[in-house]
Amino acid sequence: MDRRRLSIGLMLDVAVIAFEALAVATIAPRVARDLSGIELYGWLFAAFMLASLVSVVIAGHASDRYGPAPPFAVGLVLFTAGLLVGGLAPTMPVLVLGRAVQGLGAGALLSTAYVAIGRAFDETERPRQFALLSTAWVVPGLVAPALAGLIAQQLGWRFVFLGLAGLPLIAGWLCFPAMRRLGPSAEASPGTLPVGAALRLAAGAGLVVGGLGVDSLVAAIVLVAAGVALGVPAFTHLTPPGTGRARAGLPAAIASRGLQTFAFFGADAFLALALARVRGLSPVEVGIVLTPATLTWTAGSWLQARRAGLTSRRTLATLGLALVALGVAVGATVLIPGVPVWVAGAAWGIAGLGMGISYSTVSLVVLSEADDGGQGVATSALQVSDVLGTALGTGIGGAIVAVAATASWARRDGLGLVFVLMVVVACLSVLTARRLPPDPQPTPDAPPTEPALRSDHDDNVP
Repeated sequence: MDRRRLSIGLMLDVAVIAFEALAVATIAPRVARDLSGIELYGWLFAAFMLASLVSVVIAGHASDRYGPAPPFAVGLVLFTAGLLVGGLAPTMPVLVLGRAVQGLGAGALLSTAYVAIGRAFDETERPRQFALLSTAWVVPGLVAPALAGLIAQQLGWRFVFLGLAGLPLIAGWLCFPAMRRLGPSAEASPGTLPVGAALRLAAGAGLVVGGLGVDSLVAAIVLVAAGVALGVPAFTHLTPPGTGRARAGLPAAIASRGLQTFAFFGADAFLALALARVRGLSPVEVGIVLTPATLTWTAGSWLQARRAGLTSRRTLATLGLALVALGVAVGATVLIPGVPVWVAGAAWGIAGLGMGISYSTVSLVVLSEADDGGQGVATSALQVSDVLGTALGTGIGGAIVAVAATASWARRDGLGLVFVLMVVVACLSVLTARRLPPDPQPTPDAPPTEPALRSDHDDNVP
């Protein structure tokens, strides 16, 4: 029963985080207007991202040393507190602070979720668990934007935050007993938590993303250079040796994830812009075109779960990433006059399918390749790569569009250059996936592995 409750609780956690993220994107313009804080608009998202970058590192390392329960509990408290601060914020700076607190909580919750799956479920059960986590995004992906807009219109945007505040506590009630039973790892490395490295990495990422958005070329160069100088050593410290070179094995898995999120989420942001500004679609029409990716991502995740053990993870990851590259490339054709808009929807469905297949598969590779007692460290490195890939993909894409606008290029040309970059990065991710390790082979004489949590009634864990 513990494992069933853990599985349901983790799904609820992910669903709440997903709903909050999608809802904030919908209500942000109204929030900025009501609080007279348009100059801090970008920080509603950057504060969340940078704070989660810190917490995924700290929570992952803490999960190995103290067990996942303590960082999970802290994450619940922080995420709930951030929702309350956001809902009651009198000014834009206070709301940005609330978003940072939410990011700290969300990062801890996601990091401990990966550790819990790695330690509570065996190799044959993990694909299904990651498919369930992907499924938890479906309902928020379909209803969050519209529902958030309706709530903001009828009750006020504050209720978008306040209405979610009780749900993390329900998830905690479901998950915490199982989390506590997992306990600390006997093989965890001693030492202090890498708080300094996490803070330096977040600061470096913030400087790079901020530098890409400034108008002055000199200021941009200074900020980006400072961010690279601060962030690269921290990234090297927090990821396995050889990650920057995509060395075969665990480093290649973590590198491929960063390239994957760079290409997909970077293209996602600018495909929406292309549909709105080049093809003239309304926000509702843009949402309809992009929605298929939410459904196909889940379908791809379940496909990898069904193929687990039948098709190698290296093959699945390569196939998925190739579909992402294909989807981005075909989606870019929406910039060509005369190409039907439905082509973009179909292309993004293909990209979403590829993400579903490869995203969960790479997560499974990282859990399998992690050292004993080091699943928290490995999954925190994976999520660091996730966040950085997304931030850099959207940041560099935004810089390209801004430079193109300053140079008086046609908007279509600037966006075309962005899509070329995303396709190149997606192709690099395919090549990197070829360096993933082979599937683990069972030892004939070894007894079957038992998961860390087992109940006589757990034979049909969802």
